[in-house]
Amino acid sequence: MDPASLAAAFIAAGAGQFQLGIAGKMLSMNLDAGRSAVKLIDAAQQSIASLANLSAGIGTNVNVTA
Repeated sequence: MDPASLAAAFIAAGAGQFQLGIAGKMLSMNLDAGRSAVKLIDAAQQSIASLANLSAGIGTNVNVTA
């Protein structure tokens, strides 16, 4: 194998490792985003559950003028 081919192979291998590293980072970010979405949905469900016990008409006559 000539030196130019060997150098090209090393450069290609380095680029492949870089791409794998980026792909791994993106998967980790997607996993973190999924976990955050689950936490947000869970918090929303808990808020709705606590409001379900209120009587009808609560909050309908709120004055929000400043």
